[in-house]
Amino acid sequence: MEQEVLVLEECLIDIQDVTKIYKLYKQPMDRVKEVLSLTQKKYHKNFYAVDKVSLSVKRGETVGIIGKNGSGKSTLLKMIAGVLSPTEGKVEVNGNVSALLELGAGFNGDLSGLENIYLNGTLLGYSKDYVDKSIKAILEFADIGDFIYQPVKTYSSGMFVRLAFAIAININPEVLIVDEALSVGDMRFQQKCYRKIREVKKTGTVLFVSHDTGALASFCDRIIWMDEGKIFKEGRPDKILDEYQAFMSYDIKEMQSVTTYSNVTVEGQEEETHDLLSGVTRAKAFGNGDGNFEMVRLIHSDTGKESTVVAGGDPISIDFKININKTVDMPIFGFTLKDALGNAVIVSNTHFEKVHISPLIEGNTYHYQFQMVFPHLRSGKYSLDIALATGTYQAHEQIQWINDALVIVVKDPQPYQEGRGYLVPKDIKFCPIQ
Repeated sequence: MEQEVLVLEECLIDIQDVTKIYKLYKQPMDRVKEVLSLTQKKYHKNFYAVDKVSLSVKRGETVGIIGKNGSGKSTLLKMIAGVLSPTEGKVEVNGNVSALLELGAGFNGDLSGLENIYLNGTLLGYSKDYVDKSIKAILEFADIGDFIYQPVKTYSSGMFVRLAFAIAININPEVLIVDEALSVGDMRFQQKCYRKIREVKKTGTVLFVSHDTGALASFCDRIIWMDEGKIFKEGRPDKILDEYQAFMSYDIKEMQSVTTYSNVTVEGQEEETHDLLSGVTRAKAFGNGDGNFEMVRLIHSDTGKESTVVAGGDPISIDFKININKTVDMPIFGFTLKDALGNAVIVSNTHFEKVHISPLIEGNTYHYQFQMVFPHLRSGKYSLDIALATGTYQAHEQIQWINDALVIVVKDPQPYQEGRGYLVPKDIKFCPIQ
């Protein structure tokens, strides 16, 4: 009996078979017709925004929720926050909730920022004395200066989110819900918010909706993928986010498990090399199956040796073989190097490099290399995706794309190159290997 009580205390959010139905009418008059109908004729169609979702979240968890627009993410969060009531099912939240659902929600545009702090505190159920004790921390976090005394209708979107997040985070919530609100903030403010989110995670729970897969991978313990009002998949960020990116890019929900057959050997780096090999065997791929990569490896061009440890200025080759199961008429090869958060650092393909490749014939195996001088990047681990597509750059079909085909260790004492977007090293060459 004592064990059951412990489990209930540990679970801050418990959702059982929750459904939210909206009635959709073709025209406004149909609502009146339905109300006045003596035969109880239905003029509406049911839309299931959330359909029989069950979920539990424990204290200390940060859970990311992803899905295309209209998949039910925001509706689910609003029911957890108490803004909406479910049509069916049960939502239990064992703790105080603070939610950033929509920019400026709960603000009165005619009141000043300071007055809106007290208004929001009242709406969240806190006394004036409690808000008085928190007001200094809220003002310091928002950092909007004398604008705090101006009507919020004069605020920019960035000032809105600064004030809203400052209120939400400084009332010591046990459940913090953030729905895309941070996307409008500047980079320094976002970093400050993420530091506060880490603090909340120590004692409470964070539900985090974002299209920033790098942030989700960094902050979340678990990812829930919603589709058409239901939980399509859930699991570790590294697994779910790869599949989700494939789905959003190419509408492919199922991915193939792929093992690449690269035997990496680096003198003096046996332990690190073993870790890299483990990363390779966990690679995931998707595509139509008309071809498959047999081998992917990184070669230092000056020595001819294979290694996944590299520094800026090193001449390297991304060396690979591919088996063709069905003739590919208009092949495009490409690769992406990603940092630890999943952000693209280097992107290139044969279309960018203006390389024409003859059709790849069914039953053959082809050997190619991308050759380049590796740019100066911050030391750390990076992952390499490699892909073959057919068609044009604007309209193509994936033959095979391997996520994290290689894990590369960058050890570079030189400062990394600053810039907007990803880097494109100069003089990338794509070469067939005899």
